Amino acid sequence: MSDPAPRLRAVEAFPVERDGERYLALRDPAGYTSSVVMLPVGLLDIVALFDGEHAITDIQAEIMRGHGELVTREHIEKLMTALDEQGFLDNPAFAARREATDRVFLAAARRPAQHAGGSYASDPERLREEMDAFFAPPVGPGPVERYRGGPAYAWAYRELAERGEADLFVIFGTCHAGMAHPFALTRKDFDTPLGPARTERDFVEALARRAGQDCFGSELAHRNEHSIEFQAVFLQYLYAGRREISIVPVLTSFVHEALARGQRPQDDPRVPRFLEALGETITASGRRVAFIAGADLAHMGPRFGDPAPITPAELAVIDREDREMLAAVAAGDAEAFFESARRDDDRRRVCGLSPIYTLLRALGGAPGTLRRYGQWPDPDGVVTFASVVF
Repeated sequence: MSDPAPRLRAVEAFPVERDGERYLALRDPAGYTSSVVMLPVGLLDIVALFDGEHAITDIQAEIMRGHGELVTREHIEKLMTALDEQGFLDNPAFAARREATDRVFLAAARRPAQHAGGSYASDPERLREEMDAFFAPPVGPGPVERYRGGPAYAWAYRELAERGEADLFVIFGTCHAGMAHPFALTRKDFDTPLGPARTERDFVEALARRAGQDCFGSELAHRNEHSIEFQAVFLQYLYAGRREISIVPVLTSFVHEALARGQRPQDDPRVPRFLEALGETITASGRRVAFIAGADLAHMGPRFGDPAPITPAELAVIDREDREMLAAVAAGDAEAFFESARRDDDRRRVCGLSPIYTLLRALGGAPGTLRRYGQWPDPDGVVTFASVVF
């Protein structure tokens, strides 16, 4: 029997301190496991060698060379078993788990409300109370509770409710886990505690045909991604029981890839072709359409890979840099928006680059107005967000 060479899956890792002890937390952004594994820092040198290239004996030898101590085979195997049971190792057992999970999602008539009961309330009445608070006077939205950024988003949704006459909402969402295709469509309705947000399947099919690319090749990314789900909840809150609406869910992932390649987004021919197809499909549909970009801005601090907590002075710098980027957004200038990220190599980790860029290109340069900007700082990191209305 060959000596196994464990391989850790591509997962998120961030530092955590509990009871004076330091850990590295592992979390799966793709959602194939809901577990968060806490690794004591003393195990990091071992797990760093779980790369599929080092067998157990190789790991023992590397640790001996680096630290002068013997790690027993039993200790490594115990660590492998613990990670395997939680779905963090890339092996046949995980492949079977993923295949079973994907099969259930693809067979389902609707996309489940994956984040209900976690990011927002699963009980309809409690959810309505939370949403009511986002819109409450005297300053408009109320206090933030569990739904991070909710009050800031409410500033845009209030205008949508008051001014918008659209009955079809094209939602551009961030794919936080990344995907192989720049755009991913789904035909599935989105369940919410306030009733399902119905996907306009005819529009989705027509868009996919015109786009001349595989728009469903990364459909599985919709299964656990929250960026469109949150917008579906807002839309159901505004319109359920009031008038009929439908959505077109579009996950996006191409701007960070362009930055990594040293290119511009339009250098991937699938991007301009999809945008052209979107415009053509809207025109052919004769529908009143609104665009929504479900996107946060900066992600900084130890939780996101920075070495130290964010200070008040650094929060002020983030505020200034975010607002400079948002000036390009409000100007409707997609290229200036991309350039603001390229200039500093996206040092603030703006997760919404792709949906915001897509929105700006789809709007064709129409200007907007910044309605609200906010920051969510905590000891381990800061996330920033805004509402811009076009």
